[in-house]
Amino acid sequence: MTGLSRRTFLGAAAGAGAATVLGTPSASAATTSAGCIAGATVYIGSYTTGATGHGLDVTTRTGPALNPVRTVPGITDTSWFGRSADGKTLYVTNEGDPAGYVSALNIADVTKPKLLNKVSSKGAAPTHLSVHSSGKYVLAANYGSGSVVVLPILPGGKLGAATDLVTHHADSGQAHAHQVVGDPTGRWVLAVDLGADSVYVYGFAAGKLSLHQQLKLPAGAGPRHLAFDRTGTFAYILQELRPEVTVASWDAAAGRLKALSVVPAVPPGSTGDLYPGEIILAKDGKLAYATVRGPNTLATFAVSGDSLQLVSTVSSGGNWPRHVALDPAENWFYVSNQRSGTVTWLPRDPATGLPGAAAGSLAVGSVNSVYFA
Repeated sequence: MTGLSRRTFLGAAAGAGAATVLGTPSASAATTSAGCIAGATVYIGSYTTGATGHGLDVTTRTGPALNPVRTVPGITDTSWFGRSADGKTLYVTNEGDPAGYVSALNIADVTKPKLLNKVSSKGAAPTHLSVHSSGKYVLAANYGSGSVVVLPILPGGKLGAATDLVTHHADSGQAHAHQVVGDPTGRWVLAVDLGADSVYVYGFAAGKLSLHQQLKLPAGAGPRHLAFDRTGTFAYILQELRPEVTVASWDAAAGRLKALSVVPAVPPGSTGDLYPGEIILAKDGKLAYATVRGPNTLATFAVSGDSLQLVSTVSSGGNWPRHVALDPAENWFYVSNQRSGTVTWLPRDPATGLPGAAAGSLAVGSVNSVYFA
């Protein structure tokens, strides 16, 4: 299934929804080195091909509320964000199929991104990227072609031509790389492949990937994204095709994952469409959060190293929550509801860490993710 047809199946555009409801101001506001208020500027990605999105929008916050957006022209199908080590360059995936790209934008002024260049991702439907901890490379996962590409960062932030490309292979069907991240030590690169039901561990040196381990999960699990715990010794692998999280230990010295247990991402007895989307952890490491499309919920898990426990589910406030992010102060969740075309914001209880009911929304057609500048 191609990236575009899958997007149609798992949440292509529906009508845009609600406008703004103002909430109370954020309890704290950190300041960046550039003097900007952390989280005051928010980038929003959305689909443009066969959809109603704008590609890349810039918005600001008043308290928790997002103000109407301003579109950056010429940036199509933006589906993931990363930032250079010096903070001056924004990298975004352009999830085209059959030809995908990654764009570099100058954000010396975070409110006015300016395109530097875009280069081929050497594959179809790049759905995720990360900036390597060395600050010298961007790695992107091509969902449509089941591959991971390495792109060098040139002086000034532009991207160069690929230095490496690795292609996954599924035991049955087609590989679909959905995420690529570095481990907390910076020594290893991990790629999560939904179609191959695997997490690949690569060594990385001089812009080249070398396969070190392939952790195979049960057929049909459909791993989508993973997040490391605060200690860097456990990884929580969110599965899309089964509404579950696989808890795995991570041995950074050996570069090896080991699956330990599986935890449901939905309450017992849940039926119908159940497609988890994104998983994140709070900074203190005590709670993890995951979106689940179908029931349209934000699930909360208590984190205890080698175990997770589902403790809460609340409505995402929209239809088909693909992505969730916490603002820098961790006072508010921002959920990208793809089918309803809304970004909703939900308060985070300062005592319990649990999300509350949606307090407002902003209409953004075919939205898929948000990123705080």
